[in-house]
Amino acid sequence: MRRLSLVSICFGSWCRKVNNVRTLTKTGHFITFEGGEGTGKSTQIKLLLNNLVRMGLNAVQTREPGGSLGAEAVRHVILSGAARHLGPAGEALLFSAARIDHIDQFIRPKLEQGNWVLCDRFADSTRAYQGVLGNLDARLIQSLEKVTLAGLYPDLTFILDLPAETGLERAHKRRGAGAHADRFEAESLDFHRALRLAFLDIASSEPSRCRVIDAGRDISTISDEILYHVCQRFHLATEANP
Repeated sequence: MRRLSLVSICFGSWCRKVNNVRTLTKTGHFITFEGGEGTGKSTQIKLLLNNLVRMGLNAVQTREPGGSLGAEAVRHVILSGAARHLGPAGEALLFSAARIDHIDQFIRPKLEQGNWVLCDRFADSTRAYQGVLGNLDARLIQSLEKVTLAGLYPDLTFILDLPAETGLERAHKRRGAGAHADRFEAESLDFHRALRLAFLDIASSEPSRCRVIDAGRDISTISDEILYHVCQRFHLATEANP
């Protein structure tokens, strides 16, 4: 009963949003960062944000799950593991509910105001975690994505790539002694190896949007390469080279 009620609440919220017309007049740019655990997404988002601001551009950063009041509440439920018993389909619905709120309350308004929005994870993570590793039907993922995004797709996606063993070691050091791994960090090594391949498959399927970045190098080298790709994609002047 608990499983049904929680999923029903999320689905009901989702349907109420769908009944509203959600259009986008986008004047800003939307860049997402994807990859496995410990690949340095948060660090590189901050560095790109600083670079864009130094170039005189209005830029903001956000994250998923989270980024808005409602989505942050769902984040706690998901990452604590409290929703794990719902299975991949239930988690996918939770992510979708959180993403709708995030888009409507934060991402969409910022883009319409002309901001560059940099997001730590987005729909590709649902494709990889719940779609591929959760073995959900691709048609279900596509249907959720169609309704949830309502036409809003990233202009550019960076997939930070790193061997799973290295990423998990980094994530462990980041947490510190005594801290517990979250819902997904706690998965097996085989899970994280498969996750890496899932993200690389996404990049291969959409080469015009995705850029795979070797995350095993030093932070400044990675940052320079990311800035180079951004400047190339959006025709910005810079001295940075990959």
